[in-house]
Amino acid sequence: MLDEGTNIAAIFHLAGIVPVAGQPLDFNLPWHDSCIPIASDYLAIERAVVECAYAGCETIWIVCHDDMQPLIRHRIGEMIEDPVWLGRNMDPRPSETRKQIPIYYVPIHPKDRDKRDCLGWSVLYGALVAYSISKKISTYVIPNRYYAAFPYGVYPPEVLRPHRKQISSNRPFILSFIDSTIKDGEYLGFTFDAEDFKRCRAKLRKEGTGRYVPGVGLTEKMLPIEKRWSARHFPIEQVFSSLDLDGGLNVEVDWYFKIDNWDDYCEYMGSEMRKGIKKPSKMVYSYKEWNPVGEDNG
Repeated sequence: MLDEGTNIAAIFHLAGIVPVAGQPLDFNLPWHDSCIPIASDYLAIERAVVECAYAGCETIWIVCHDDMQPLIRHRIGEMIEDPVWLGRNMDPRPSETRKQIPIYYVPIHPKDRDKRDCLGWSVLYGALVAYSISKKISTYVIPNRYYAAFPYGVYPPEVLRPHRKQISSNRPFILSFIDSTIKDGEYLGFTFDAEDFKRCRAKLRKEGTGRYVPGVGLTEKMLPIEKRWSARHFPIEQVFSSLDLDGGLNVEVDWYFKIDNWDDYCEYMGSEMRKGIKKPSKMVYSYKEWNPVGEDNG
């Protein structure tokens, strides 16, 4: 809700996207791969949600299939506290100035499942749903940019806190490690806007579905049948190769581990850096739900 005197033009909506739906990895667990532990009582998907909170996201959208959603939702809940708004010792009423970030769960559309539902498409589809739902509420809450955080990359999310102002701007923002970014196939956070979305979606459609996209100069000829739905196996660097990073802010993380396979996961678990990853306090992150609206609790 806008207060009196609020400058509407100054409002910036950064929507966090956490992709979960995608082709399975090689862990072969009875639960989803994004639920692998990275520390005591701390799951990979939880770290991605915390990363979105440190980035300054106003909303967080987790993209997952219907069959995996109940367990993930039971673990994560419906909100997370903004860590920047906690611990303000000089605030006379600190409990009244906390900021809760709502978490929404987005199922992949049935027409995309097992056809183009790679991890990169989950990011794009989450942004599409965030835009569509926000637009129905008000044009003032339509996301200006989107921040993608992946469960399969481990690095300290606190690195984003000093850069929140730059992240919530029209300038591209991207994390890197040893000069490698999302465009090199690393699970490092980045922001994108509507134009980036259109370019990446058009590329995915052309190379992985063979669908004609009017107005973007693509061929109307369909792909061979064996490649018709190859997009479901696209790596993230192929999906996001069209990102425009010119003039963007590139922040180097001190350390980073990829955990999308068993060998790399074992390397992370055996590293000294793992000891620096701990679950945030319950004030920041614990299972919480919004109070129900319009329900008879009598």
